[in-house]
This record gives sequence, C-alpha cells and structure tokens, in this order.
Amino acid sequence: MSTAESSTATRIHKARRWLQDSEAEALLVSNDYNRRYLSGFTGSSGWLLLSAADALLITDSRYTEQAGKQAPDFTVVPQTGPVPPLLLELSQQHGYERLAFESDHVSVAAYGSYREALAGHVELIECQRAIEDLRVAKEPDEIAALRKAIAIADDALAELLAWLRPGVTEKAAAWRLEVLMREGGAEGLSFPSIIAAGPNGAMPHHRPGNDVIPADTFIVMDFGCIADGYCSDMTRTVALGTPSPEMQEIYRIVLRAQEAAEEQVRAGMTGVEADACARDVIAAAGHADHFGHGLGHGVGLEIHEAPRLSPLAGDTPLPAGAVVSIEPGIYVPGVGGVRIEDLVLLHTDGAEVLTGSPKLRFQT
Repeated sequence: MSTAESSTATRIHKARRWLQDSEAEALLVSNDYNRRYLSGFTGSSGWLLLSAADALLITDSRYTEQAGKQAPDFTVVPQTGPVPPLLLELSQQHGYERLAFESDHVSVAAYGSYREALAGHVELIECQRAIEDLRVAKEPDEIAALRKAIAIADDALAELLAWLRPGVTEKAAAWRLEVLMREGGAEGLSFPSIIAAGPNGAMPHHRPGNDVIPADTFIVMDFGCIADGYCSDMTRTVALGTPSPEMQEIYRIVLRAQEAAEEQVRAGMTGVEADACARDVIAAAGHADHFGHGLGHGVGLEIHEAPRLSPLAGDTPLPAGAVVSIEPGIYVPGVGGVRIEDLVLLHTDGAEVLTGSPKLRFQT
C-alpha cells in the first residue's frame, strides 16, 4: 500500500468515527478541499457519500477515469443527471435514512433540491466542520508537502532579492516572484502576492500596482505557493537602502514580537494565549492600535484554515501537528508597515519553524 493510499484509509477511518458519534448513517461531502482530503480526488466536480460500509465518489464522465486512479478506496458512481435524485437512489440502495451534509458549504438552492428529492424517504441532518476539524493536525505526507511548498517560496525570494532594485514597480516584482515560484515547481499561487512599498505597507492586503519601489524604504512581501496541493505562506519586510529611523524601530518591535511568539507558542495553548505572546510585545511598545489582525491561522490545503491565533479564537487548545502562521505586524497609515511571517509546526514542547528565509537585523 502506498503512503497516499494509507493516508486516505486513515482519513476515511477518522470520518467514520465522526459518523458513529453523529445522528446520521451517511455523510455527503461536497466541499472541494474536504473531498480531496478524504479521497485524493482533485477534479473540480464531485461528491463523496461515506457510511460505515460504503465509500462512494459521485462524478461525471469528465472525471470518472481520473477518479478511479486517484481515489482507489472509493467506488466511483457515474453522474449522468442531477445529483439529488441520484442521492435518493443511492440512499435507498444502501439503506440510509439519515444523511448528514456540509451545511456551511451547501447553497440554499442546493439544499432545497436535496430536500425536495429526499422528502419522505431520507432525513437531512446539518453538520459543520466535520472534516475541517479532522484536517487541523497534519499527517506526515501533508507536512512533507508543506515543506516542499515552503522551500519553493524560500528559493524564489532569494532569487527575487538578488534581482530587485529601486525603480521596479510593485506589479513587476509580484510577477517576477510568481514566475520564480512556478519555475521552482509550484502548481500555482496560494493567494495573489502582496508587494507593498513605502506607505503602501500600511495596508496589510495591498494589491501590487504600478507604484515604483523607491530606495531607502521598506517593502512588505507576503506570498506563497502550492505544491502537491498544499500551501505555503511567508512574509518578509525587506529594504532597498536604509529606511527611516522610525521605520527601523517599528521593524525591531515586530521582530521581537515574532520571535517571542515563536519561542513561546506550543500545542495545548489556546489561540488567544498564542496571540498574546506577540500582541503584548507590540502593545508594550505603544503600537497596540496598529496591530489589527490576529497573530496567525492554520495553513494546509487551504491558505486560511483552522486553527486561529487571535483574540477572538476562543478556548479550544491548539493541537499538536497543526501548521500555523506567526505573523505579527505594525501598520501606520500614511507612513508604512512591517509584517514578518513564518509557518511553524506545533509540538507539545514548542513550535518548529518551517520557513527558512532569513530576516533583516538592525542594531538596537
């Protein structure tokens, strides 16, 4: 059995354990990322129907051959018409009377069509985050894919910085970065790259435009790529020349906050406690009002997934095996911003930093 097949079997087992504790006899999975996580199938259209005895993958003729190759643990069911009546047919064939569905991923219109087709035969049961919660702690093959995506981004940044010079536009730098990641083996971008020079750095999600990157200023670069389906995410604030003393001091504060968090964050903490590791440093330096977002988020098949590291995260402990971003920032409108971000793997005794790119160091 290959590693991929072994992982799929493990994930099916986890989903079936969730199903045992639910009120349903079967689970309908419609979310693209959850479908891929459970089955390995990467096609853009499909549904999983999972029960204690059955693992079915419904897809149309465009993907039936692909599904058979990518999802050997599932029986492929050809979709030749609308899905709702097919769900009724399969439910009656396999004896399902209660069907759980991902209510946070199903539109009102789709729910209405399911309810109409199944009325009087199968009870629909709403569920949320059934599979997302299983995805939080990463398995070895997932961590390997994440390391690959991170390494591609690390290498691309090194090449970009060797090329970058004052006078280049933000948009040109973003395009160069994308080319370097794709040439390095990336399947695509985790999200549109952020290149924010000078005052634009005060906007955490600035979209690169035709602004020319000047000398003696900071440039916030937030980017990532996809490898084997998994995302990387990194931010480095870099300088061409010597930024102002004010911005250098802001950089030092953010770096202290980021390093404090990476030294202290560990599995078993809550997301609120983890966030405070960096937020307290920034607040003590007088910039509490200039750090408006959470410290971090989970990264995996999606660029933003559970868990959250934030004042709003709640009291759920962070699990060992989660990969999260550590990305404090300070943003001063009209002046500029600084953000520094690594991905880390949580263990019970600390956080393992996965990102390899160096960070600027200014003398205190």
